[in-house]
Amino acid sequence: MSAAVVIAVGLLGGAGAAARFLLDGAVSRKLGRRFPFGILVVNVSGAFLLGLVVGIALDGDAYRLVGTGLLGAYTTFSTWVFDSHRLGEEGRPRLGLVNLVASLVLGLAAVWLGRQAGMAW
Repeated sequence: MSAAVVIAVGLLGGAGAAARFLLDGAVSRKLGRRFPFGILVVNVSGAFLLGLVVGIALDGDAYRLVGTGLLGAYTTFSTWVFDSHRLGEEGRPRLGLVNLVASLVLGLAAVWLGRQAGMAW
């Protein structure tokens, strides 16, 4: 892998993280912060987009740039699990479990749909 690809992955990672921050904030402002809908929307949309990338058979440096750089930084495992844990600590363990399960189920469905859409492209 060239130095240019490594730098580009870093730059796209920054763009992905900024997009996550902006979308999470917009959704949270609209729906409130009682439940982490913003991160749920980010992760489900990211799963769909990664499925799309796989479905269109993007590979090589293009896959590294989009899949690892942009979408790897856009989606967030750590915030999803932290939010679920936080809900439990706040006395809302059922919501924490709902967050864990909903994100897994919706994420798997989204990546499948994205892959199907990409293969049909």
